[in-house]
Amino acid sequence: MSGHSKWATTKHKKAAIDAKRSALFSKHSRNITVAARNGGDPNPDNNASLAAAIARARMVSMPNARIKAAIDKAFGSGADSVVYKNVDYEGYGPAGVALYVECLTDNLNRTAADVRSAFTHAGGNLGTAGSVSFQFTRKGSIAVEKVIHSDDKKVPDKNNATDEDEFMLAVAEAGGEDYEDDGDQWIVYTPYDQMQDVQKGLEDQGIQVKGSELTMIPKTPVKLDLADARKVQRLVDRLEDLEDVQNVYSTMKVSDEVAAQLAEDDD
Repeated sequence: MSGHSKWATTKHKKAAIDAKRSALFSKHSRNITVAARNGGDPNPDNNASLAAAIARARMVSMPNARIKAAIDKAFGSGADSVVYKNVDYEGYGPAGVALYVECLTDNLNRTAADVRSAFTHAGGNLGTAGSVSFQFTRKGSIAVEKVIHSDDKKVPDKNNATDEDEFMLAVAEAGGEDYEDDGDQWIVYTPYDQMQDVQKGLEDQGIQVKGSELTMIPKTPVKLDLADARKVQRLVDRLEDLEDVQNVYSTMKVSDEVAAQLAEDDD
């Protein structure tokens, strides 16, 4: 029976992982479709927003066939035509943590009901427009791997940005505002409307960029203990599981120890 139990557990975990991957691909598909339509061109060489959306999708190993299907959908008609709208929701979760939720939807009523339900079931409160957005600053975020690992055993790994002093100068030269050490990679922060320019500036200096995205940084993070962090994380997870939700930003701040425990909880 122990073998059967182990298989059942493994199968359950695989199903959960597959479901999350499918949901993640769906979110990226929507971003690609909107970027293609708004840019008016299915060729990423002529559409910077589409190129960025495709790059983010490839960071999560989204198949090329799904990327192509998402682009084709932008220029479909009839049953294949879908119009997505951007809509944001703001509110407070447990322990007074502010949350800003970005959505992309083809059904505003469904999305509003789903987001409201997530807040309510997690002990939070959905607010009005502008109720928490002032607590965040919009920024560009660029990920740079320190070492580019090769998939080919015959091709050596490439040092990309291993020297911090040199990298700091490169960021300044490219027009970046700040950077932080994120383990195997650097995260470069830029003004909201200059992310592409900074990325090009880094690439022109021979630094390979892993990916980039627009983000929101909390002005005054709220430090939480493990108990409250778990409550907020449950709300964030519930929101991120919604099909229409693209990004969830919060003012939650935790210690490394609490972050490690949350990661264990997720496993």
